[in-house]
Amino acid sequence: MTVSNSQRVGGALKVLSTGLAPFIERELISAYGDEWAPTVVDLLGMEPYQAKKVSLDDVQFQLRVMWKLWQPVFGRVLGQSERTLVSELIDARNAWAHQERFTTDDAYRALDSVQRLLTAVSAEEADQLEESKQDLLR
Repeated sequence: MTVSNSQRVGGALKVLSTGLAPFIERELISAYGDEWAPTVVDLLGMEPYQAKKVSLDDVQFQLRVMWKLWQPVFGRVLGQSERTLVSELIDARNAWAHQERFTTDDAYRALDSVQRLLTAVSAEEADQLEESKQDLLR
């Protein structure tokens, strides 16, 4: 069965979500305590109806939290190159969600960026991307 570039990117985003969740939760607890969610909702300026959808399983939410709270939370443990990866992955996630076409180069870049960010946060899921990257190159 042939896997499309969009399917590869979608799979990589799912792996990213799984790998980022423990890291993001740990850093938010470190910055804001066990009851971090209301603080984060307030800092992100989320409407009450949006706040009910807060989930560390949602890659869009994860990337938004990392981007918006970079200085007070994530910039303490990650560098500027990782912030650039977050920005790239926001763009890739949005393109995927809006069913935009991914060239082979675009898909490889997204998979590589996912792997790099997961490696930076010491997530074991980073290894899962290598096979997808190699398949894409074939």
